[in-house]
Amino acid sequence: MSVKTVCHQHALEMSDRKDTNPMNKLLVAASALTLCVATAAVAGDAPAKADVLNTYANIAEAKYDDSLIAAKSLQAAVNALIANPSEATLNAARAAWIAARVPYQQTEVYRFGNPIVDDWEGKVNAWPLDEGLIDYVDAAYGGTTDENEFAVLNVIANPSFELSGETIDATEITPELLGETLHEADGIEANVATGYHAIEFLLWGQDLNGHGTGAGNRPATDYTQGDDCTGGNCDRRAQYLSAATDLLVNDLEWMTAQWAEGGDARAALTENEAAGVSAILTGMGSLSYGEQAGERMRLGLMLNDPEEEHDCFSDNTHNSHYYDGLGVQNVYLGSYTRIDGTPVSGASLADLVIATDPALDAEMKVKLSNTMQALGRLKSTAEAGFAYDQMLERGNAGGEALIMGGVNGLVDQTKTIERIVTALELDQIEFEGSDSLDNPDAVFQ
Repeated sequence: MSVKTVCHQHALEMSDRKDTNPMNKLLVAASALTLCVATAAVAGDAPAKADVLNTYANIAEAKYDDSLIAAKSLQAAVNALIANPSEATLNAARAAWIAARVPYQQTEVYRFGNPIVDDWEGKVNAWPLDEGLIDYVDAAYGGTTDENEFAVLNVIANPSFELSGETIDATEITPELLGETLHEADGIEANVATGYHAIEFLLWGQDLNGHGTGAGNRPATDYTQGDDCTGGNCDRRAQYLSAATDLLVNDLEWMTAQWAEGGDARAALTENEAAGVSAILTGMGSLSYGEQAGERMRLGLMLNDPEEEHDCFSDNTHNSHYYDGLGVQNVYLGSYTRIDGTPVSGASLADLVIATDPALDAEMKVKLSNTMQALGRLKSTAEAGFAYDQMLERGNAGGEALIMGGVNGLVDQTKTIERIVTALELDQIEFEGSDSLDNPDAVFQ
């Protein structure tokens, strides 16, 4: 089948899908054709791998810099909340947090293939977390467990604690205390003390609604000083929130520099061109399959557990899934639009595949489009009021269909990513897996 035929057939299939709105059908078909425009050209000379890697690194630098810019906006909103706690300043900080997730989630495709990112990522986006480590929690949360004696430490309420036989002075809650002592305390990954999700918990509090309507509902008075303070220790809670946000900004500054000209991440990527191309595909495949389709989507659905949603305090999971998927797509296409509207683009992995097998490139673009449509449906439905944790409820056929639409799209595109590895004659790549996909029975053992 020719490239033109593949694209045309997909556009027809998209336009034939059941939809009561004819304009939606036209938009879907147009979107499918747009993704195929570059593919429809006759295959020509392959771009230099060095140019493809340069585009990939440029997009990484832009995404991390956008994440930094958004984190600084969050930092300003947090400072305003601490200076003048109110529902307005709390809601502004929450909105800034949600906005900050948009560029950051698009960087996750740089995980798995770039060791410098993997070694760092746990500082900023580790999940899930035992939030009782940080602050007060509902009585139903439970207490210390055999797996984690710090599950209900509540460092905000305790200016000192014992760790590995040593008394830790936590009188001042600083970035250093969080990053060097409390984060992953005692070597336990669930002791997440830093990053987006620690900040999320401090802005929303626990979501105690289960599969019901609503996100966390921490009151602004949790940051009020003096007699009107709720939750106790409002001064220390403000210290923690400020320290965690400052640390996030510092961590993003560091990673942005790694992808700039002369940075270590860029240098490591370009040292071996074939290995660099493999790194791109490793990130695409591992994020698509084991991480997003498996650990973040299929697993939660199997367990019907709202605690398994990625942004569980804020009910922002639909956005996180969408922008993870978009990150995979824009890396393949070699094109990213910055948060100020500036485009960053260049020679792409898609261009390499076109030169080798145009029909395979068309297939990849079709599957990326299918996934983004599925994630887009999940996102728009959640924004209309059907939250992700409600979709996870046992017996909710509509929710299951929406989530599995995303899972199936991600799994299907991974199959084509595997074919691209072979077509480009690269060493075989072992993508990240998940028991939820590879060995479902093990999930319940």
